[in-house]
Amino acid sequence: MIQTLYHYSYLQVLDFLTTVAFLINGVQEGNPVVNWAIQVFPSPMAGLVAVKIVALGLGIYCWLTAKTQVLGRINIAFAVLVAWNLITLIVKTAH
Repeated sequence: MIQTLYHYSYLQVLDFLTTVAFLINGVQEGNPVVNWAIQVFPSPMAGLVAVKIVALGLGIYCWLTAKTQVLGRINIAFAVLVAWNLITLIVKTAH
């Protein structure tokens, strides 16, 4: 059960890193919530960190309330998202 939370946390870190790489390379953030946060906070990094703290809190909540099936499905979605982010970065930097 804790393994699902570890996977979730790891995927959040990977999403954070790929988003930072997006920002550095001038790729527009596709998530409207993250986009809002990076514009509203004093710096884009602060907004991104705030979003990830909330995301980790939601993951911990799912784990504490034994919603591991939900967390597992979210993990699949984030694994696909991180793969998409990496493909997008490769395509962007290849040009």
